[in-house]
Amino acid sequence: MREAVPVLTGDPTRGGGAPAFEEYVAARGAALWRSAWLLTGDRHKAEDLVQTALMKCWRRWSRIEDAAAVEAYVRRTMVTTYTDWWRRRWNGELPTTELPDEPDRATPDPGIRQDVLVALARLPRGQRAVVVLRYFDDLTEAQTATALGISVGTVKSQTSRALRTLRESGLLEESDD
Repeated sequence: MREAVPVLTGDPTRGGGAPAFEEYVAARGAALWRSAWLLTGDRHKAEDLVQTALMKCWRRWSRIEDAAAVEAYVRRTMVTTYTDWWRRRWNGELPTTELPDEPDRATPDPGIRQDVLVALARLPRGQRAVVVLRYFDDLTEAQTATALGISVGTVKSQTSRALRTLRESGLLEESDD
């Protein structure tokens, strides 16, 4: 079910521009964290990603004139920050298929959560970003293209490749249990 994007009022001193930063963060913080968690696969990295992206956005908040562009701007900043981290992460550390942390016990089925994280982690970062925005944030192809700064055709091809990879992985098959 798609989470509704709340209608945010513009800053009255700016003539209907971007909403107040605090208002935006209060309204959209949880959804941004969820997207970041799906991108990073780690609760703490997700918090860092959201905070870093929001810090970058806060510095330029007064320049945003179109309230409709706020969501795309913040999401694009978050995905770009995630991509930058991925490019810079090489420090001798190698990715692994086993996560060292215990799954969150509050989740109804930790096995499914783990399978989704592993399956997403195996996707290239561009495909992962498209899948997260399209299917977890429930954005349209056009909204995803705008958020990532790519064409709608690229969104479609990345989605197709990602879904094929996920189907072939075998991690997300339904069981008879």
